[in-house]
Amino acid sequence: MQTLTRLFQLWRLYAYLDFQLLTRSLTIFVTWYLTDATVKFASIAAMLLIAERFGGIGAWTKPQLIFMLGYATIVNGLLDTFFGYNVLFISRRIGRGQLDHTLIQPQPLWMALLTEGFAPIESSGTLLIGVALLMWSIVNLPFSLSPTWLLLLLMNVIASAAVVLAFSFTVGSLAFWAPRAAEEITTPLIRMFSHLKQFPFDGLNSVVLGFITLIPIGFMAWYPSRYLLGLDASPSASIATPLVALVMLLFARFMFMKGMQHYARSGSSRYHALGHRA
Repeated sequence: MQTLTRLFQLWRLYAYLDFQLLTRSLTIFVTWYLTDATVKFASIAAMLLIAERFGGIGAWTKPQLIFMLGYATIVNGLLDTFFGYNVLFISRRIGRGQLDHTLIQPQPLWMALLTEGFAPIESSGTLLIGVALLMWSIVNLPFSLSPTWLLLLLMNVIASAAVVLAFSFTVGSLAFWAPRAAEEITTPLIRMFSHLKQFPFDGLNSVVLGFITLIPIGFMAWYPSRYLLGLDASPSASIATPLVALVMLLFARFMFMKGMQHYARSGSSRYHALGHRA
């Protein structure tokens, strides 16, 4: 209970700071939301236009595509909400020596990483867009909601977010040994999730399917959406995304702790040639 109380205290603190950041003036607030809405709409416009023009893609109907798009947008919004300020892009913090700023705080490292990237006001636009798309698709889909289905939806959304976070920490942990290279590799790989998250991967050959399993883009929206929409009724589909998330989180923890052991001995090597660390 003390840990949960501390978590909520920190989330409330960072939410207040996030609110203060965006409400310093009306100009900043309006500019942020207009530009953020433009960027978010541009990122999903292609799929919306394709769904509207052709009424679907392959076996996916228009409402099903919108459901997957809404699902992916909510996952993106959750990641932006809880892991902003380069927590999601952990290679930047590690490679630039910024991890020291976190280590000297009088709280566990896991708690700091779980709370200091909390930005609910900044990311509220993304979540609202995702929820709106999801609600529109559900109204137009031929199934009725149930508490069990809603629970499965919540579980899969959290698991999808965990997959992306675990992948980022797994690859980003390489920054303990190769800070510049890891940062250059991690950033485009994580961006790939945002660019490809809303496309269905049905009918792809085994090579491409193997690629989206190695870089688990499919688990961000496509695979869990197939199960939630009833397109994949196999027993394994119900636990696939949560199971993949659990395995990836365990491996990410292993990689990060190995990196921390190296970091304890050598620190950040990025600025050694300049005679200082920043």
